[in-house]
Amino acid sequence: MAEPINAAPTKAECTSELCPVDAKKELLMECNNIWKELEQCQSKIMLLGIETLLKSDTKLALLMLQWKALIVDYQECHERSPETISTNPDVLLELGNEELQKVKNDLEKVLSAICSKNKQLEEDLERGLEELHKKMLQLKTFKKELLSALGEFLDEHFPLPQDNGSAIKRNFSSEPAVELLALQDILEILINKLMATPHEPYVTINESFWPPYIELLLRFGMALRHPEDPNRMRLEAFHK
Repeated sequence: MAEPINAAPTKAECTSELCPVDAKKELLMECNNIWKELEQCQSKIMLLGIETLLKSDTKLALLMLQWKALIVDYQECHERSPETISTNPDVLLELGNEELQKVKNDLEKVLSAICSKNKQLEEDLERGLEELHKKMLQLKTFKKELLSALGEFLDEHFPLPQDNGSAIKRNFSSEPAVELLALQDILEILINKLMATPHEPYVTINESFWPPYIELLLRFGMALRHPEDPNRMRLEAFHK
C-alpha cells in the first residue's frame, strides 16, 4: 500500500500561538488518520485469512478475501449517505473557496469563448451585408441597362401609332382623350404587379392599353387573361 501523506504537527506538539494549524494542514491530518485506519483493517483481514488457509491455496484464498472485503466496502459506501471529511468550518470554507474559484475560472473561459464567437459572427454578418449591398447595386445597374435595351428594342420594332408626329389618343364620345401607353410601359406595369403582389398579379386593362399590344402579348404567351374576367390580365410567370 502507498505511503500516507506526511502529517502536519499534532495539536500536542504545537500551540495556537507558536504553530497555528490552518485548514489544509488539519485536513491532511484527518486524511492520514483515515489512511492508517484502512491499513489496520486490511492487516486484520489478511491475518484472519492466513490463519485458516492451506499452503497450496494461499494466493487464491487471499485474492478471494480481498475481493469479498471490497464487495462489503462497496455495499457500505453505496448504502450510506456521503459524509463530509471534516466538520471544521475553516476546512469547509477553504474547500468551498477552492471549488468556487475553479467554477469561476471555467465560467470565465466559457465567457471568453462566447465573446470571441460573437465577435466572429458580427464580422461575418457585416461582411455578408456588404456583399449583399454590392450585389443589390449590381442588380439595380443590370436592371436599368436591361430596361433601357428593352425600351430601345420595343421603340424600334413596336412603336405606337403616330398621328402628325405624336402618339394617337383614344377618344370615345364626349370623354377626354386618353394617351396610349407604349409597349414597354405596359410590360413594366405587368412586371411590377407580378413582383409586388405575386398572389394577385392581375392588372385591369384600361383605355390606355392599345388593343393590338394586348393581343400581341396574349398571342405569344407573354400574358394571360383572367379566367373569369377578360378585362384583367397578368404577366406569365417565366421565373418559376
